[in-house]
Amino acid sequence: MCSTLQVRWTILPKTAPQPWIACSGCGGLRAFRCSDKIRLNANGRRLDAWLIYKCLACEKTWNRPIFERRNVRDIDPATLAALQSNDPDWIRAEAFNLEALRPKSQRVDEFAEFDIAKEIRQETSDWTRLEIELMVPFPSSTRLDRLLASELKVSRTRLQALHQEGMLRTDSDRADILRRRIRNGTRVAVDLAAETGREQWWKPLATGSPL
Repeated sequence: MCSTLQVRWTILPKTAPQPWIACSGCGGLRAFRCSDKIRLNANGRRLDAWLIYKCLACEKTWNRPIFERRNVRDIDPATLAALQSNDPDWIRAEAFNLEALRPKSQRVDEFAEFDIAKEIRQETSDWTRLEIELMVPFPSSTRLDRLLASELKVSRTRLQALHQEGMLRTDSDRADILRRRIRNGTRVAVDLAAETGREQWWKPLATGSPL
């Protein structure tokens, strides 16, 4: 481990999934975007909560149920506070809740664009191994090979060859892991002992520092 450069990449998708709903304003199937607003309705001790979406074409709203007729006593206090305050972080997480969104819509568009923050977790002066920990707090449609290829400036063909040769490893035993969507907590280790440009090329790309 002492010869390892450890970095953490935090990947945040730029655009939340957009469901396609029959729009009463347009008269047909349209894509809707999250408005980042919550609607609440109280009936005695029972509460309804919806996440409000708007048609991209006509701005007609659609209320996606979060829960309905829920007793206030059964709602987690932190969740209740987030709903009542329109907490942007809670809403963003809910906007990426694909399991809740898919049953309510005809289809869901996902977007690959993302922001990425890179930080060094551990390094030594003579490191020969690069370890990348992925933090993916929201679902992303980005494949692991595409992420590594774009950020490390390595072709997907070479990545696949490194994987087959055992020079690139992950914490998954799936043979097709490079073609799978990135997941929170995934670790990727690359043996760079034979590479001469570790400090000049690999480190800046892995850490986000200038080349």
